[in-house]
Amino acid sequence: MNAKIIVLFNHKGGVSKTTTTYNLGWMLTQFGKRVLFVDGDPQCNLTELFLHDGFDDYYVNPETCQHNLKDALAVAFEGKPSPITAINCFTPPNNEKAFLIPGHMDLAEYESSLSLALNSNNAIVTLQNLPGSFYELIRLCCEKYSIDYVLIDMNPGLSSINQTFLMISDAFIVPTNPDPFSTMALKTLRNVLPRWKRQAQIARELFKDAAYPLPSSEIKFVGEIIQRFNLRNQKAARPYVGKIDEIKSYIEHEFVPTLALLDMVYDITPLIDAGKLKDHCLAEISEFGALLQKANNHSVPVFALTKEQIGERGPVLEQMESSRERFKTIIENMANVILELVQ
Repeated sequence: MNAKIIVLFNHKGGVSKTTTTYNLGWMLTQFGKRVLFVDGDPQCNLTELFLHDGFDDYYVNPETCQHNLKDALAVAFEGKPSPITAINCFTPPNNEKAFLIPGHMDLAEYESSLSLALNSNNAIVTLQNLPGSFYELIRLCCEKYSIDYVLIDMNPGLSSINQTFLMISDAFIVPTNPDPFSTMALKTLRNVLPRWKRQAQIARELFKDAAYPLPSSEIKFVGEIIQRFNLRNQKAARPYVGKIDEIKSYIEHEFVPTLALLDMVYDITPLIDAGKLKDHCLAEISEFGALLQKANNHSVPVFALTKEQIGERGPVLEQMESSRERFKTIIENMANVILELVQ
């Protein structure tokens, strides 16, 4: 498969994984890339961003109700005598290069079987196809829609489903926010991610003869995103500055060196030399404020809001348009880093 799989993952909640996935993936389509979005969170927030008012109908309409992540994998998890096939991905009417594998609130039902498969050391033959089934579905959808990049929005947790998504990924991004628990979460990831990488290497060999083998994925860290903080005079407000610095320091001096031991980090030296990055922090993104709700109401990313969609006048409109352009520049820069590193 030529498409590159990127997961956005932090087991800590409230770090804007879904919003970042949506905005970053949409920006990649503005660079001409065909992007497959995968909603791996049973809360289905990414799916709701795409479907908006059509969300409820999608899951009851006979023509679409089976075209989601859980039901597409059912043939593997329920032992049905038929192969996994590509679903009809949802494409928003205002972006022909964006495609979605919708989530499902009952996806967590597969957790126990998947966990058993990952920890059975291949002893239970009937479970061999489960870990690779996620990749098989994504691979088939990528072929069907000629996808360049896959962005997976994962649920906050250290679940076997999240582990599987990471195991099949080429790259991962860690969204964070500057609160007292962020460094604590990074310390957990520093321990867990290398373990998952080692388990992925073992699993590839164990499941090499399965109908759905695991791919030889690189699983490399692209960088972190620090977001959800308030601004004062166009800079992070004082209460957040210390935490932002703490996150960056931990990433550079503890997180990256640990992952580098297992070749789990992209070399960003050329980007630093070119002035495109200062460190592994891909972006600092403040709260979107009122722009976010307006963007969600119109099913577009924040940076794509038009003057008419903003719906304000005078100084308020000017301020919102200025903020929109600032966010657009930040997200463009992130997309450029992705295009340069993850090829």
